Amino acid sequence: MADPGIAADKPKVGNAAPGKKAASGAFTPSDVSPSRRARRSYTIRLWSVRHSRALEWFYARFADAFLLLHPLWKALGYNRVETPITFVERNVKGLLFDCRMCGQCVLSSTGMSCPMNCPKQLRNGPCGGVRANGNCEVEPDMPCVWVQAWSGSRNMVKGDAIMNVQKPVNQSLRETSSWLRVTALSAAQREDKAKGEQS
Repeated sequence: MADPGIAADKPKVGNAAPGKKAASGAFTPSDVSPSRRARRSYTIRLWSVRHSRALEWFYARFADAFLLLHPLWKALGYNRVETPITFVERNVKGLLFDCRMCGQCVLSSTGMSCPMNCPKQLRNGPCGGVRANGNCEVEPDMPCVWVQAWSGSRNMVKGDAIMNVQKPVNQSLRETSSWLRVTALSAAQREDKAKGEQS
């Protein structure tokens, strides 16, 4: 008869064994186990990839509206609105994209498939271990994030942005709002352009 202690130590398939993942240093969400996250999120995540063109259209208008609110964010103080905006962003993008809140969102360049869902957190992929069925080599029950990204990008108007090389993740920006960061950057570029035209 097998020792129950040995059986319990065997690695489980796919997204199981979150304790072992955490012990190995791999990122695991604090609010839910990876296995529960997978059951709940894969379907919505794949829906978002299939509807990447509509989401691209919506995001472009959302970004424009957010930029129009720049005077408000500036008056209130970007640091002051960071917490409530991050809360909203985490929940909206968490639902639609299983967002990991890296603070440097590239969804519009990756077919609405979040690269931070890759177990290797590859910002430029896919790796060489994609299975024949298009699933991940690390989590065999999960469709490869980058295979999905390519599929989603083919539906988008600016889908060729997936060919752009992404910078490594700046871990100091984790759990911050990429919406606010993009807005502040766009506002600064617009102001610099206006100054250049005046001089």
